[in-house]
Formats: sequence, C-alpha cells, structure tokens
Amino acid sequence: MNSFKYRFAAVISSIILVGAAFFGGVYIGYESKTNASGFFLLNKGDSQATSTNAFDFSPFWKAWSVIEDKYIEPDKVADQAKVWGAIEGLAKSLGDPYTVFLPPVENKAFEEEISGNFEGVGMEVGIRDDILTVIAPIKGNPAEKAGIKSGDQIIKIDEKISADLSVDEAVKLIRGPKGSDVKLTIRRESRDSLLEFTLTRDVITIPTIDNELRDDGVYVIRLYNFSAVSTGLFREALNDFLKSGSNKLIFDLRGNPGGYLEASVDIASWFLPKGKVVVREDFGGKREENVYRSRGNNIIKDNLKMVVLVDGGSASASEILAGALSEHGVATLVGTKTFGKGSVQELVKITDDTSLKVTIAKWLTPNGKSISDGGLIPDYEVEITEEDVEKLRDSQMEKAVEILNNS
Repeated sequence: MNSFKYRFAAVISSIILVGAAFFGGVYIGYESKTNASGFFLLNKGDSQATSTNAFDFSPFWKAWSVIEDKYIEPDKVADQAKVWGAIEGLAKSLGDPYTVFLPPVENKAFEEEISGNFEGVGMEVGIRDDILTVIAPIKGNPAEKAGIKSGDQIIKIDEKISADLSVDEAVKLIRGPKGSDVKLTIRRESRDSLLEFTLTRDVITIPTIDNELRDDGVYVIRLYNFSAVSTGLFREALNDFLKSGSNKLIFDLRGNPGGYLEASVDIASWFLPKGKVVVREDFGGKREENVYRSRGNNIIKDNLKMVVLVDGGSASASEILAGALSEHGVATLVGTKTFGKGSVQELVKITDDTSLKVTIAKWLTPNGKSISDGGLIPDYEVEITEEDVEKLRDSQMEKAVEILNNS
C-alpha cells in the first residue's frame, strides 16, 4: 500500500472550498488476516495474534448476505460501491472529523484541488463542538464579500441539514462551478435568529501578505496563509520593517487557516535563537516525536516589541507560530481563542483511485500543550463586537497598538 506524504499544518477537509491541501505525517502499516472462524486478526508487525487483538468479523459478512438476499433492489448499488461505503463507515467510527475515506469521485476531486484548480465560495470550514463551523472566510472572495464571519455555524447547505455531514461531505455540497449559487443557513452567536446567505461561486483567489507602516510608527504585517511563497514574501516584509526604523511590530494572523508547516518554522526562525523548539509532533506513542526547531535566523534587534493578533480563524500553522512566539516570550497574543486545529493528517492510497485521509499525530507547542485541546488563549482577550463592525472599528488592533505604545 502506498502513501502520499505531505508535511502541512492546517485545516484538513476544509481545503476543498479554497484549494489548499494541508496535511502531513508518516504512514504506519498494519498486517491483517482472517482465520477460519471468521475472526479478523489485527497485528502490528507481530507474527502471532493474541486474543486481545482478535475480533469477530462475521457480522459484516452476515449483513452483506442479508442485503444480497432480502434487499428489495439488490442490484441498485454495485458491490464495489458497498465496499467503499463500508470503509467510509469504518473511518466515521473513529469519531475524528479529519479521518475520511475518499471513494473514486471524491478522490479525483481532491487531487484536482490540491493541484490548483479552485472554484467555490472561498472559506475554510471545520468541526468545532460537533458543529460545522466557518474557520475563516478568505479575503476578497464570495464568502467574505457576502458577510460570512469566522465562528459562523453552518446549519443547512441549500436544504441539506449539516448535523450528520462530515467536513468533506459538507465541502462537496458547498463547492461548485463558477457562476452557480449555494444557500447557507447560518447561526451566529450575536444574533437571535438564523441568517441566510446566497453565495455565487467563483474562481478562488488566495492572498498571501500585506504590510504597512502606520502613522503612529507601528509596523503591521498581515499574513493570510502559509503557502509556498509566503516565506519569501514575509522575508521582504520583514526587511521593510527593519528599514522603517520602527521597533514595534504587529503580526496579524487573524483568519489565517494555516498551510505549510515549513513556512511556520521558517518564519519563527527569524525571531528565535537557533535550536529553540517551534513545535512538537506527537504520534501518541506509536513512534518517537518529531521536534521542529528554529534555524536561528533571528536578526531582529533586542528591543523588538511584538504583538501577534489571533482569533477563531487562526488555525494550525498559525497556532504553531503564535504558540512558539508566545511561549518563548517574544510576542504578546491579543484577540480571541484560536480554532484549535492541531492534528496531522496523511493521505494514503488505498487503491489506484481511492484514498484514506487519516489522522496520525498531534501538534504540541514548545511547552507540550496540545493545540487541539481548546486552541490558544490570548494574553489579552478582545472581542470584535457588532458595534465595532458597524463603526468600522478594529478594537483588537487598537489594543495591540496600545500595548506596544505603553510598553
């Protein structure tokens, strides 16, 4: 069995909306066999199975036989499609929204998306508290233009209730060709009634970075994702910051759903001495953890004052970077609790035209905190209120500026 190995850190399964493939890890194989009694023996490389790892597989075949004998339309679904359905059920039984089987049609769509063909509404989604939730709308795309916000709960997609959908199933419904419409029914914490949005799908454009020197002498770098080009663009922005003469930096990671792990390590390396831990990859005891360390590019002057802005749309690679800068005392975190996406996925080929996306590890901060365990709590929690939105006021940015000017 082959596996495609990617080293990414972001919100897997929301990628089909915006087309950024974020997953990674190392495949761990299993040997299996069925004995004459119908029990399925699962070994992890052992030559002998024990009673503790044997289970009765015969109910599956009995159910298959009953369906074949008694179902009113036995030929309605091909036998191979039933096998795909069984594997889908196996993946769902884990209770992990990011472990998903991709049968042929979905697998083909997934491969197209990670190769760069993106049409949809432009937002990242994930599961939070068992509810399909918007992680972040992507700047300049249909979802953001329509007013979709981080933290919005998606109750219905067109007329389909989302409660029983996996992330990938929901994404498949939301995606579609340019010019077509999709209706989303949204629950928003600040509203008493449900909201409805009709979004017209488009070709998705994903911005990377903005930077500016404010009139008050504070320099702001806004990073929207950790893509293949983000490290080079960040280096240019950082150079502009150094040339500006300012020592006050706001690093805005709000609404940044993640991307390449290597990009977050590279960016952290500009602020941390060589060898300092950026993130740990914990395999739950199946193998020794991976530790990613700063490369020691830290050319930033000692009097740097830095605030990192985060919110519920800051996920995975954003949480990795923010956690490292915070725990090493380099930056103060301002905003709201981050999304809490700290698991690692790998895409494993099951057949030539199917794949299994499986969670294999968790991201831990330098101090060992699991990012999946509730996300990061900012040093200063500041909510963006409806009044702030109406008055076009960014209270989180204002707090960050206040901290820098008073420190």
